[in-house]
Amino acid sequence: MTIYSTKDFSRLLGTPGFSDRLLNQHFELYAGYVKNVNALYGELEGAPPAKPPSPGWSELKRRFGWEWNGMRLHEIYFGNLTRTPRPLAKDGLLAAQIAKDFGSREAWEKEFRATGSLRGIGWAALVYDPESKRLFDVWIDEHDRGALAGCSMVLLMDVFEHAFLTDYGTKRGDYVDAVLAAADWDEAGRRFEHARSPVAEVVRA
Repeated sequence: MTIYSTKDFSRLLGTPGFSDRLLNQHFELYAGYVKNVNALYGELEGAPPAKPPSPGWSELKRRFGWEWNGMRLHEIYFGNLTRTPRPLAKDGLLAAQIAKDFGSREAWEKEFRATGSLRGIGWAALVYDPESKRLFDVWIDEHDRGALAGCSMVLLMDVFEHAFLTDYGTKRGDYVDAVLAAADWDEAGRRFEHARSPVAEVVRA
């Protein structure tokens, strides 16, 4: 059963700091998550749980969330990269929020880089919490541990080895440089403004 289709991110080919070989490998890996989401959805739909749920059904249900997050996190990550750098607008709402919550753009970047340098595999994310009305840098372990419930993604960086080994080997810091250089801050700004809008807050209530 196919309920989700793989999105086309080929517009990123040619992005400085990312070889086409690396990007195509990454797109292929992302497509695998989409395939598995569809496969698991089909199995779960056709297998109503017993009372109590069987061990097999329970594991499929747990796996679905992991594969789903693998799919969606990649879409968010690819969505905030661009071949044509778009720096953070100094007079924009996101820049003001970053300065308020971290002290300065430079202080935020230092923390974000440190978050992306944690040992292990996962994601570094700048997220916005509409309840406290502030930004946080968080580490998401693999796909499903460490994400802050109720927060919206503003900027996301994949720090699984597959995201950088082909081009950078073990030099993760050089990869972080490339991600920040290719960050689409226009997109990050749109995400932030949507997350803080009254409509978004009503939806989360």
